[in-house]
Amino acid sequence: MINTSLILAAEDESKNPLLPEWYDITWSLVAFAVVLFVFWKFVIPKYRKVLDERHDTIEGGIARAEAAQAEAAQQLAAYREQLAGAREEAAAIRDEARTQGAQIVSDMKAQASTESDRIIANGNAQLDAQRQQVVSELRGDLGKLSVDLAEKLVGASLSDDVKQAGTVDRFLAELDGVSNETAK
Repeated sequence: MINTSLILAAEDESKNPLLPEWYDITWSLVAFAVVLFVFWKFVIPKYRKVLDERHDTIEGGIARAEAAQAEAAQQLAAYREQLAGAREEAAAIRDEARTQGAQIVSDMKAQASTESDRIIANGNAQLDAQRQQVVSELRGDLGKLSVDLAEKLVGASLSDDVKQAGTVDRFLAELDGVSNETAK
């Protein structure tokens, strides 16, 4: 095999093996021109159309994303504003509730004080009434006992009501004088 290639190379020494024949170059240029024409006329416009559509889609997506981002920023600002308003409203409601609570507490204290004063006044009135009742009962009992004691001591009958009442009143007046002196 090596021998045959040497023989063929020796026969055609005037030709350069790196340069093709003129008809190969001509037909190659014609085929290249046809392929170039087809690419130039059909493939490149479709390729550009696809690239332009992709470019528009990407640019439109970026524009939509920027618009969505701007809208989200506006909504976030509105949300924060509403949140701040709600916090202020909650603080106002809380302050109003505290004020009302303090007012209710003061009203309840005043009512309790009034009720306490009324109960104390009723208790004092009741105590005075009971004391008067006890004093009148004691006067009657003490008067009766003093008359009985005086009858036993004197040996005479003090059955006269006028005498008996006078003696009882005098005795009670002396007791009141003694109790007032001990109270001072």
